[in-house]
Amino acid sequence: MKVRKAVGAIVTIGEEYALILKTKIHTSEGKKEIEGEWDFIKGGVEEEDSSLEEAILRELEEETGMKAFLVKKKFEEKISFKFPQGVAEKIGYHSQETTMFLVEYRGENKDWLPQDDEVSEIGFFKNEELLRKLAHEETREYFKKHCLN
Repeated sequence: MKVRKAVGAIVTIGEEYALILKTKIHTSEGKKEIEGEWDFIKGGVEEEDSSLEEAILRELEEETGMKAFLVKKKFEEKISFKFPQGVAEKIGYHSQETTMFLVEYRGENKDWLPQDDEVSEIGFFKNEELLRKLAHEETREYFKKHCLN
């Protein structure tokens, strides 16, 4: 099995951050429902992506339908984790390495609707609520380290 290369965005909108409620994952047998998990917008890097920045802008548009994003920073530290055995077998990857970006939304409205059937909801949260919502400890710690100093 191999490492899945992914990108993720910590999206700011004024004093808030955007999170998605992910309810499905890709597997070798198609999309499977999971218990909902709040997370930053993330997705796999595709062969046609010419850069990681292009990959994150594509993911943002695919999941939100919005285009008014400005990449502010590419973080050097990645979020890396191993998938549980059962998940790894279903998706064909033993681990994931996610390059994270700080992205600012420059659009006017916050009436975002999920554009991907893997996502059931998009929410906007301030620091403390965001930390309570995030499903994964690695992501919570990453946010604390890089965005709350």
